[in-house]
Amino acid sequence: MDKNRIRKVVIAGGGTAGWVTACALTHQFRDLLDITLVESEEIGTVGVGESTIPTIRTFHRLLQIDEREFMKAVAGSFKLAISFENWKRPGERYFHPFGTTGVNTWSCDFHQFWLESRARGVQSELGDYCLETAAARLDRFALFDASEATQQWSMRWTKQATKLERSDVSYAYHFDAALYAVFMRNKCEGRGLKRIEGKIAQVRQDPDSGFVQSLVLEDGQVVEGDLFIDCTGFRGLLIEQTLKTGYEDWNNWLPCNRAVAMQVETSTPPVPYTRAIAHEAGWRWHIALQHRVGCGWVFSSDHMSDDEAAAKLRACYPDDNLVREPWIVPFRTGRRKQAWNKNVVALGLASSFIEPLESTSIHLTLSAVTRLVQMFPFEGISQAVADRYNKVSRDELEHIRNFIILHYHLNQRDEPMWKQCREMELPPELAQRIQVFRDTAYAWQGEDELFRLDSWTHCMLGQGVVPANHHPLTRGLSDADMRTLLEGVRRPIDRVVAQMPQHQEFLNRYCPADPSVWQMRRRSTVG
Repeated sequence: MDKNRIRKVVIAGGGTAGWVTACALTHQFRDLLDITLVESEEIGTVGVGESTIPTIRTFHRLLQIDEREFMKAVAGSFKLAISFENWKRPGERYFHPFGTTGVNTWSCDFHQFWLESRARGVQSELGDYCLETAAARLDRFALFDASEATQQWSMRWTKQATKLERSDVSYAYHFDAALYAVFMRNKCEGRGLKRIEGKIAQVRQDPDSGFVQSLVLEDGQVVEGDLFIDCTGFRGLLIEQTLKTGYEDWNNWLPCNRAVAMQVETSTPPVPYTRAIAHEAGWRWHIALQHRVGCGWVFSSDHMSDDEAAAKLRACYPDDNLVREPWIVPFRTGRRKQAWNKNVVALGLASSFIEPLESTSIHLTLSAVTRLVQMFPFEGISQAVADRYNKVSRDELEHIRNFIILHYHLNQRDEPMWKQCREMELPPELAQRIQVFRDTAYAWQGEDELFRLDSWTHCMLGQGVVPANHHPLTRGLSDADMRTLLEGVRRPIDRVVAQMPQHQEFLNRYCPADPSVWQMRRRSTVG
């Protein structure tokens, strides 16, 4: 058994995936494993994974990362929601918030009572009953925190907040992806990680088993390992080019396959949400950091050219200075048929890509790293463990994929791409979810699913699904009781939000970025 034991781990590739993996493994297994990361400064990263979801906060706590230190280092801003603009039809907007909405009962969810109130003529939006949506609309943000930087605000409005029976604001981050990789790399230093600079020229395999034995670099250096983590991005140097694992393409459901990315300086204060703005052949993102805006034009090459996409993106920011010139990011939505094949585990873009719409790319890396830590094969590769890892990974990806498809399918736009999406055949599980909601307004979250009931509810209603019926129990409330219920949720939210500072003001006090950090980064990307 000793000869099969895993003691040497080699991470191929850096970027967010590589350094997050290195940070997690060195934090958990620094005394048990010999961990080496191989990367080349000459090989660029995609560099557009700048928006996250709240699960990253849990991951950071596990790694004992201080939030304020992290936010200063990555020029970060906070994120309460995603603003979906023009997705149902041009000119319409809704928020997909991270927080809970209203108060659910065991037999009937809050949105069912809201639908009943609408039937009685009450004029309100579902987002009125969600703290995160209400704060995002007004560009406000604060934490339930008694630190020196926020104590004044906390003491002033925590008393109101406790009436919401909430222990925290649900939020995530926007950050500079390149600075995040540097931050995670610095965390690894001193924990025994060995970093090797160099390009991989050859991958050597065992002639009998096909297991990867070593990486040969261009300078002739040989890096041997027992387990290899493929973080080489879309090319999948180990998982695909070497092991020929295969790829399952999802382009039939997700039509966009290219993006133009760009970075600009702007004087406009950063908003505490990601903007996802639909256009005739896809959508564009707007992610506001402390020092710049990351923006991109996601599109289908069947419906728009690279030049047209680049021109349209630049036209959205005519007066803003470029931090980084536009660059093309081709991608292919789908997944490797196995994320774990032989002694190679693919993470990040080497494993899968669903597209950036719901900001799940970094989450999927964090989730996969966590799964690997929990199932780590110290005593040797077990096919049963690899099979379980692959099944959980596949189920997670398919759930997220279906939620993304929902946004494309539920539209009322007139352009050819959008008509195609509206008429496409859906995965059966997604088709069932939509139909059940159309019939009864019933939504659910499976045990191991990422997106919550509130996520499905806000997005289906926001995309124009009008339930034919809602729960009959809601009709038992008198008009007075219905007002008491709705006002009991909304009034405390309105009071709390009114006392929250503007997002920019909170950033200035809580986690101002050091200009020298991002100015140095700018000099390395411009010109």
